[in-house]
Amino acid sequence: MKLDSKYFDKIRTRRKRAEEQAKPVATCQWDGCDKPGVHRAPVGRNAEGQFFLFCFEHVKEYNKGYNYFSGLSDTEIARYQKEAITGHRPTWTVGVNRDAKNAPLHSTLRSGSAAGHARVKDPFGFVNQGGGRARAEPQRKLKTLEAKAFDTLGLTGAATAQDIKSRYKELVKKHHPDANGGDRGSEERFRAVVQAYQLLKQSGFC
Repeated sequence: MKLDSKYFDKIRTRRKRAEEQAKPVATCQWDGCDKPGVHRAPVGRNAEGQFFLFCFEHVKEYNKGYNYFSGLSDTEIARYQKEAITGHRPTWTVGVNRDAKNAPLHSTLRSGSAAGHARVKDPFGFVNQGGGRARAEPQRKLKTLEAKAFDTLGLTGAATAQDIKSRYKELVKKHHPDANGGDRGSEERFRAVVQAYQLLKQSGFC
C-alpha cells in the first residue's frame, strides 16, 4: 500500500482528530455570551431542520421556555393533534368511492340501521333478531388521543354527546381563569379541557 493511498488516510486517526479539533467552533448565539455554541436547539414551528447554537447553560434556559405550539389557538392545536394521528396525511373513507356514496342505495342502506335491515334479504335472521329489532352496534374503539380526551373530561367512551357537552360546560365554568383569580394551575386545566372537547367534537363524538 502506498503512503498516499486514500485507504491509508482513513486510518490516520491522529491526523483526523487533529483536523477536527482545528475546526472553528461557533460562538453561543445567546445575547452577551461568548462561550462556544456546541449545543443545538430547534428554531421553532415552520423552521424544521434549523437550529440555534448555544452553550450548555443557555441551551437549558432556552429549552425551559420552548413551546412548539406557541401562537396557535386551542382549535388549531386540537386539529394538529388529530392530523398527527395519520402523520398529517389525507385520509379517505375505506371501501366507498364517490359514485357509490352518492347512489340512492348507499343513502338509504346504512350499516346497522333499521331502514337498511328492511331492504336486506335475511332468510336465516342473522341481521334482525329478537322480534325484528336490529342488533346493538359494538362500541367504537377509541384511539389513544380520544381515550385521553375522555379521561381529561372524567368520562368513559360510552358517554353520549349530551354527557360530553354537559361535562364540558361544567368543567369550563369550574376552571375558567376568571373564576379562579388567574390561578396558573386552573388555567392549565382549563386549556386541557377545551382541547379535549375540541378533539372529541372533531372526531364526531358530540
